[in-house]
Amino acid sequence: MIGLALAVAAVSLAAGLLAALALRRAPTVWLQLAGLAVLSVCLPLAAVLTSGWVMFHMGADRKILAVAAGSATAAVIAALGLARSIARSIRRVSSTSAQLAQGDLSARAPTGGAREIAQLADAFNVMASSVEQLFDARRELVAWASHDLRTPLASMQAMIEALEDGLAEPADYLPTLREQVRTLSLLVDDLFELARIDAGALTFELQETRVAGLVESALRLVAADASSRNVDLVADLDAEARAPVLPDKIERVLSNLLTNALRHTPSDGSVAVHLERRAGDVLVSVEDTGSGLSPEALARMFERFWRADRARTAGGSGLGLAIARGLVEAHGGRIWAENRPQGGARVSFTLPTESMQSGLP
Repeated sequence: MIGLALAVAAVSLAAGLLAALALRRAPTVWLQLAGLAVLSVCLPLAAVLTSGWVMFHMGADRKILAVAAGSATAAVIAALGLARSIARSIRRVSSTSAQLAQGDLSARAPTGGAREIAQLADAFNVMASSVEQLFDARRELVAWASHDLRTPLASMQAMIEALEDGLAEPADYLPTLREQVRTLSLLVDDLFELARIDAGALTFELQETRVAGLVESALRLVAADASSRNVDLVADLDAEARAPVLPDKIERVLSNLLTNALRHTPSDGSVAVHLERRAGDVLVSVEDTGSGLSPEALARMFERFWRADRARTAGGSGLGLAIARGLVEAHGGRIWAENRPQGGARVSFTLPTESMQSGLP
C-alpha cells in the first residue's frame, strides 16, 4: 500500500513539474502567475480527494500524509521553477542595464520571454539607443564647436602676430579682424540660443501676428544675397494668416531657412516661400530648385553642426536649422524636410493658431 501512496505522490510531483514547464511558455507574466495560482489550488485539492479515496479504502493515515506531502511538494517546486524563470529574464535586463551604466553604450537586452518582459526589454533598448545617439551627438557637437571656434581664433592670432612683428599695418587687418570677431560673436549667440531652448528658458508672451509680414521682412533681409547669386525670390502668401508668435524668433526661423535654401540653389534658380492657413495652424514652406536632399540629409539636417558637405567649413556654423527646429517646437509647431517631386528641397513648419496660455514652454 505504501507503494501505491508513493506512486500517487510521484504522479502529483510529475504533474506539478509538467504544469510548471507549460506555465513557463505562457506569453505573459500575468498568465504565468494566474496559472501558478490555479495550480497551487488544484494540485492540493486533487491530493485531498486522492487522500480521501485512500483513507476510505486503506484506512492508513501515513499514506494520506504521503500523498498530501507529495502534491504540496510538487506545487512548491513548480512555483520555484516558474519564479526562477521570471527572475532570469529580469536579471538579463538588469545585467544589460549595468553594462550601459559602466559605459558600454552598445549593450542591448535580449527581447525573448514573457510579453511584459519582452516589452520591458524593447523599451530599455529604445532608451539605450537614444542614449547612444545622444552621446554621439554630444561628441560631434564638441568636435564641430571646437573646430568652428578654433579656425577664426587661429586666423586672428596669426594677424596679431604679424602686426606685432611689424609685417603689416593695422589698417590692413582691421576689416578681417572685425569680420572674424563677428563670426565668433554669431557662433556664441547661436550656442547661447540653443542652450536657452534646451533649458526651456524661452518664457515670453506670444503676440498675435500677421505671419505674411514676417515672411516679407525675412525676404528683404536675404534679397541682396539672392540678387548677387542670381536667384529669384518668389512669395505665395496668404495675407490674412495670423498666429500667436514672438515675431523676432519666427523671423529668425524664416531667415535661417531662406539662407540655407539660397546656399543650395544654383545660379538662375529660385527660392519660393508659401504661406497658407489650415485648420488649427499656419503652414509655411520654403522651397528651392537645388539638387535635393540625400537620405542622410533628410535624417540629420536639423542636428547641430551637421553639414551635408563635411569638407565645407564656410557658409555657416551648422546651427541655423537646429535653432529653427528648437524655436518652431517651442512655439508648439513642428518642422520637417522633404524632396520636391519636380526637384529641389522643401522645408516646412507649422505654427498653431490657438494662443498658448503661458508663453513658450
